[in-house]
Amino acid sequence: MRCPLLYRFRVIDKLPEKPSAAATRGTLVHAVLERLFDHPAPERTAPRAKALIPGQWDRLVESKPELLELFPEGDEGAGLTRWLGEAEALVDRWFTLEDPTRLEPVEREFFVETELESGLRLRGIIDRVDVAPTGEVRIVDYKTGKAPRPEYAEGALFQMKFYALVVWRLKRVVPRRLQLVYLGSGDVVTYDPVIEDLERMERKLLALWEAIREATETGDWRPRQSKLCGWCDHQAVCPEFGGTPPVYPLALPSAGRGES
Repeated sequence: MRCPLLYRFRVIDKLPEKPSAAATRGTLVHAVLERLFDHPAPERTAPRAKALIPGQWDRLVESKPELLELFPEGDEGAGLTRWLGEAEALVDRWFTLEDPTRLEPVEREFFVETELESGLRLRGIIDRVDVAPTGEVRIVDYKTGKAPRPEYAEGALFQMKFYALVVWRLKRVVPRRLQLVYLGSGDVVTYDPVIEDLERMERKLLALWEAIREATETGDWRPRQSKLCGWCDHQAVCPEFGGTPPVYPLALPSAGRGES
């Protein structure tokens, strides 16, 4: 939805992208918050959570050694120390927004997958699922950035409604609440979906998938310029910046196909 051409570069061409310090920090903080719930409730304190950071960073580097390239070698580790301090600050802020000693998630980093009647398969990974004693389900997602302005809130909720749709189709339960926890700004955004919301989301996903199928068959992936272009790794091959995309790797239909 952001940029069809970027979708092509990532999904079809599989062009490499440089690791991002912000995205990697988000991955680290997510891992720490997930692992914190391995401890008994009284031990889920901010010092305990921050003590998990070095070990989780080591695990990330072990799986992706290229992450070390994010930090210059000549600064004697100052860049890494500063970056880890920023991760600590995000973890600290979480404790002002939620009390983990009062939470017992039923799922963490929960992989969900379901197939719609149309045959479209949906899958995703939910940060946390809470279930109340009454059976009500809450889906929680951590964001290490800042909460968007109100005019962009709907875009931020797209991911959460997607998860809610998958859970509804999979478990036949409409989640009571969708909750976005923005550690960058200290905001908590909630939304209580109803069935009509999820039905609209399903129709939107089907239309989106049809657009993807059509673009795949025609090779017509058009760039969509926005403020996010400044963070894109593929400007050199994007027509919006004077670049030429690589040769389309999939077979295209002959010129006469589809004509009436």
